Order: sequence, then C-alpha cells, then structure tokens
Amino acid sequence: MTYTYLTLESVSYVLPTGRTLFTDLNAQFDQRLTGLVGRNGIGKSILARILAGLLQPSFGRCTRAGSVHYLSQEIGQGGGITVAALTGQQHILAALQRIEAGSVLASDFDTVGECWDIRAQLKQAFVQHGLAHLELDMPTSKISGGEAMRVALIGAELSGADYLILDEPSNHLDRPNRKRLIDQLIAWPRGMLVVSHDRELLRSVERVVDLSVQGLSSYGGNYDLYIQSKAQQQHSAIERLEHLKHERKREEQSLRKQLERQERRNARGCRQGKESNQAKILLGQKKGQSERSSGRLQQQQVVQKQQRDQEINTARQQVDEEAPVIVHGVSLSQQAVSRQVARVEGRLPYVAGESATIDLTLTGRQRVGVIGRNGCGKTTLLNVLAGRLELASGHCDVKVESAYLDQHLATLKADVSVLEQLRSVNHTPTEGELRMRLAQLGLDAQKVGVACRLLSGGERLKAALACAFYSDSPAQLLLLDEPSNHLDLPSLQALEEMLRAYQGTLLVISHDDVFLSRLNLTHRLFVGGGGWHLACW
Repeated sequence: MTYTYLTLESVSYVLPTGRTLFTDLNAQFDQRLTGLVGRNGIGKSILARILAGLLQPSFGRCTRAGSVHYLSQEIGQGGGITVAALTGQQHILAALQRIEAGSVLASDFDTVGECWDIRAQLKQAFVQHGLAHLELDMPTSKISGGEAMRVALIGAELSGADYLILDEPSNHLDRPNRKRLIDQLIAWPRGMLVVSHDRELLRSVERVVDLSVQGLSSYGGNYDLYIQSKAQQQHSAIERLEHLKHERKREEQSLRKQLERQERRNARGCRQGKESNQAKILLGQKKGQSERSSGRLQQQQVVQKQQRDQEINTARQQVDEEAPVIVHGVSLSQQAVSRQVARVEGRLPYVAGESATIDLTLTGRQRVGVIGRNGCGKTTLLNVLAGRLELASGHCDVKVESAYLDQHLATLKADVSVLEQLRSVNHTPTEGELRMRLAQLGLDAQKVGVACRLLSGGERLKAALACAFYSDSPAQLLLLDEPSNHLDLPSLQALEEMLRAYQGTLLVISHDDVFLSRLNLTHRLFVGGGGWHLACW
C-alpha cells in the first residue's frame, strides 16, 4: 500500500512577466524514489519549490502530508555563509549557543527540541562522509563546490523530514561521492523527489515524471525504461497523427468526387430539361433541388473537415514537437590546432600536498578529461590557465585565445541580457542571425531579452556557451568546469556533439562518466604520486 506525501490539484504558475509557465498540473507523489525531468526553463525548480511549500501556485493548490525538506541546486558559497548554514541546522546551533550562554527563552528550548547533540551528530556525519577537516564555523568560500553539496546533503539527511526534494543534488560531486549519493537515495526510507539530468542517478529511481508543455507525464521504472516508454509513446503518437492526416486526405478526395458527380448530374439535368422543352417553372424547381443537394454536400464536407482537423490538432499535441537543440561548431585554422598552446610548471595556490605540484604541456587537438576527488585542485588549475589565479611558484604561459566557463558562470553579467552580451563579443552577424543561433540553443525571443539572472541554471549555461563559441575570436583553448551541470538531456546531447566536433584544445572537468565517455577524449589528467599526471584516456 502506497502513502501519498504530496498532491498537486490543478496547479498553474504565471511568471511576474505574465508568461504562463505551466497550467493545470495534477499529480501525486508517494514514497517511491522519483526523478523529475524536463527541458531547461520548463519550470522544474519552480515546481519543486511549490511542492516544498516555498512558493505558492498562481492557481490550484498543493497539499503535503508531513514535513518536507528542500535542497536547492544553488548551494550558497561566499558572502559570509558558513558550513553550519549549509547544513540547514544553523537555527538549532544558534539557539543551543544562546542557551549555553545563559538564555532561558522558551523559544530557544523549543528550537533545540531533542537535538542537544546536534554538533556531535554533524561532526560524526562529516567523518563518515570524508569531511572530517571541516569546522562548523568555517566560511564556505574556503571549500570546494563538491564539498559544499556534500555538507548540504548531510543536512538533508539529518533534517528528519518525511519527504525530501533535491534539485540537481549530484552537481559538483566527484565519482566516489556520486556513487555514495545514489546509495543514500536508494536507502532513504521515506518519500523523495529528485530533479536531475544525471543519467546515472536517474537509472536508480523507481519512477520518472516528465514536465513538458503538455503537462506532467508519469513513467514507472528508471531512466532507461522512461526513454524506452517515451520513444514508444512518441512512435505511436506519430503513427496516429499520420493515419489521421491520411484519412483526412482520403475523405477530402471522396467528398470532392461526390461534389463533382453532383455537379455533373445537375448540368446533365439542365441540358435534358431544355432539350425536352420542359416548362420554366419545372426547370427552376429542378435547379433549386440540385443547388440544395450541392449545398448539403458542401456543408457535410465542411463539418467532416472541421471534425477531422480537431482530431489532428489533438493528436499533434501528443507528439513532442519541441525543436532540437543545435550548436554551431567552431572552425579553427590548422596552424591554431597543431602547435603548443599552454605550458604550466610549478605549484598551485591554495592546494596542499602532492596536488599542488603541476608540470603540464598542452598542444593542439589534445582533449583532456580532468578527474579527481573534490578539493584536489581541479578548479584551481583551470583558474590558473584562465589567468584568474597566479601560481604559488613557477610559471604559466598560455599562447592562444582561451575561453573559461566556471561552475558559477562568472563570465555572464547578471543584469545584462544574453543578446547584449553576445553582441558585445560578436560584431559580424546581424542581430537576426544572433537571435537565430540563440533560438537554436533553446533561448527564445523572450529569454534573450531579459537579464541573465532571471534565466534558469541550464539557460545561463547555454548563454555562456554562446558567448564562448560565437565570439569574433573563437577560443583555441577551451576550459570547462562541470559543463554538464544544469543542462537538460537534449541540450546535454547537443553539447556532447558540439564538443566532439571542436578542433581546438579541450580541458574539461566532470564527474559524469557518461558525459566524458562521449567526448572522444585523448588524455586524462589526474593526481597521483608526486603531483598531476597526463596519461592516455
């Protein structure tokens, strides 16, 4: 017997701009581990926040049975945020500290409740998850993105909630911790919804819910069964649509032939009447009868056509006609792809132990996957190559134009539109051409005109990609830090195709094994005895 935790009843949401994001959603979420998928910008994160009670729907209602804990995909780092705040237990820790300082307020005791050993619980969890080096008062600016996500996941585990909603929880996690996350999700005893595009994680769920322009569709089973079921559903929908179109054409031809026969009979009757010298009044009656017969036949044709058109429109709505994501390849000269592009030798800053030692030469056409545990210095290395950080000692020489997309997409200006930013780096094409390229990435006319901070995570990544690839001086060295984070599945497949066609030097950090396996990589860069090592993939 299943237990329903969350229920959507005719839920709709209208954005502040007036655009309707989704409408009339009805669904139930029980204890099954459920994955929520859908295209970038379709409204998955907003729906997750509505389910968690953090956002009210514009219409309809969402009911919850029990407490819900929500973990956002945007894990706060910097700005004075501490590790304690990331756990979500800061209010309990603060109340406990006030009580220890002498507070006798009932509200503080109510806040602490039964959690008098919360510090010990958190420290024990840190040790179990390989984070023993972290302190609760440590600023999050001093830890990696992967470590921040792991801390937030520990807080979700300790929340005691009846239902968990996790938005892209595998972002930034290294291989061991991705596997550990999947084990945690499977072992969770109550209900859970995971918003994700991580194919490996989605293969572990028991149900997939797809949010599209048609609404919510539920598929029993994991990601592979979802893909199979959706393909079959799409095939059947296309077959039905084609059948109805064929039937409409056949009916139109049949009715046209009937009308032509009726007109021939009418004409023949008129000729015979004139030849037999029938009275004018009788000829008029016959002509009227013929016109009424033709009129009824034409009216019948109109009604049948309207009915068939309605059936075809209904069938067309069942077909996924969303435009494919298209990324234009970057063309580089042979000279640009055959020479040495970068040389770095020395010690990385802010990295301890053997991970600090680097001796690396990059040449054209090398395609390098940068792998390793969270906190080993992968992002630091890319920041050095991008010129954002200096080596603690040694030298770094990058000889070509480079482009760097970091995890936080710092190259994008939050208050400037995508179109304005792309025009600032590409002055050759017309505005119409630039709009077309952005539309082919899934950024429509409305989205390219708003401030980047109003776009979804996946849409911001597409915007940053557009500025990197479509600039007047295409990058000959491409540095990507977790580019598969936030991208929907069609966009991820398009990115994989584009990177396979890229002719320059590629350095990509990712913990997504499926993503890396599809990039035709030539080398792997990893930390081993004595520092960083470059080896064949």
